[in-house]
Amino acid sequence: MAHSLNGVPADSLPGVTWVKSRHSTADGNCVEVALLTGGEVALRNSRHPNGPALVYTQAEIAAFIAGVKDGEFDLIAS
Repeated sequence: MAHSLNGVPADSLPGVTWVKSRHSTADGNCVEVALLTGGEVALRNSRHPNGPALVYTQAEIAAFIAGVKDGEFDLIAS
C-alpha cells in the first residue's frame, strides 16, 4: 500500500483523477478530491492545482462527511 504525506505537491501524485463538486462556484473554485492507490483520499484547492494536497484515510473522510451531514460544520457555510 502506497502512503502519501500531507502537504505533498498535488501534481506529484501519480495517476489520480481529481473530482470537483457540481456545487462548486461559477468560477470553478472548489475543493477537489482524489482517491489514491493506497485507499487514502487527497484534497486540493482547485485554484492551486499544483499546490499542496492534504491526504486523509478513508475513515477520516467518512467521519468528516458524517459531521457535514449532521450539520456540525454549518457555521462555516454561511
